[in-house]
Amino acid sequence: MMTGSRPLGLVLLEMAVLVLLGPFVTGGVQKLKARIQCRQGAGILQPYRDLVKLLRKGTVQADTASGFFRLIPVLVLAATVAAGALVPVVRAGPPAFPLGDALMLLGLLALARFLTAVGALDAGGAFGGMGASREMTIATLVEPVMMMVVFSIAVAAGTTELGTLAAHRGTSWILAWRAADFLGFAAMLVLLPAETGRIPVDNPDTHLELTMLHEGMLIEHSGSGLGCMLLASHTRQIVTLGLVSALFFPLGPADGAGAAGFLLGLGAFAAKILLLAIFLALVESSYAKLRLFRVPQYLGIGFVCALTALALSVL
Repeated sequence: MMTGSRPLGLVLLEMAVLVLLGPFVTGGVQKLKARIQCRQGAGILQPYRDLVKLLRKGTVQADTASGFFRLIPVLVLAATVAAGALVPVVRAGPPAFPLGDALMLLGLLALARFLTAVGALDAGGAFGGMGASREMTIATLVEPVMMMVVFSIAVAAGTTELGTLAAHRGTSWILAWRAADFLGFAAMLVLLPAETGRIPVDNPDTHLELTMLHEGMLIEHSGSGLGCMLLASHTRQIVTLGLVSALFFPLGPADGAGAAGFLLGLGAFAAKILLLAIFLALVESSYAKLRLFRVPQYLGIGFVCALTALALSVL
């Protein structure tokens, strides 16, 4: 694993990699789900085709929406992409130019969620308001638990910067796992479907009134605005998976490997994302969507695991 500082150019390159690979991960999860369910399914590149199609279309805006409504997709995408700059992809260690830490990352994701809800409410539609209400309810149950998981890992390293956390674990990370790490990882596995908008918490493949959460907030957008919102959703998913891999699986090449090290680090990151994508596909294919009032009970499991992990880390 690389333990030196990450130059700003590398940080920006890693951010671009996350944005470009985001739709590919979504397509991969959809393809895995189709194969598990004995269906042909759409191609892995289908999310890219959808984005190109939407970016070529014009936009339609509700008469009740304000001028701020058109800025919402751009702001949501900007906040999500900025969060991607804080995730170490091919190299551990702090960035040479300080950009933020894991708390900043969670804050940017929360800002993107808040702006999405504001856009849904601004349009004045019933579906958008319902989706925003449900999304904010889930957010109050997910975001504090993710912060507790980060704190449980940060206690030992004395920092919340993701690159430093990954470097602190070193190459012997798999031998240094404690009970708190297992519980924190279990909490993140519980939270992943909720944070990425997937079954059993949400269903990204439907617009039925009784099932949609995140999709309900996007229904008022169209054209290039909807394309920005979808790209932000793809990026948010891979950023969340990257957060889990940086906290618990900081696997990468040796320091000083140069261009070969970059490729090896990118391959290791892709392998970790693939494993987490397989997990999401298996969960979506194995469970039905929970009723909304059952979701707090499900997320309560993650809360208990995260709180116990934090308590064990402090003791």
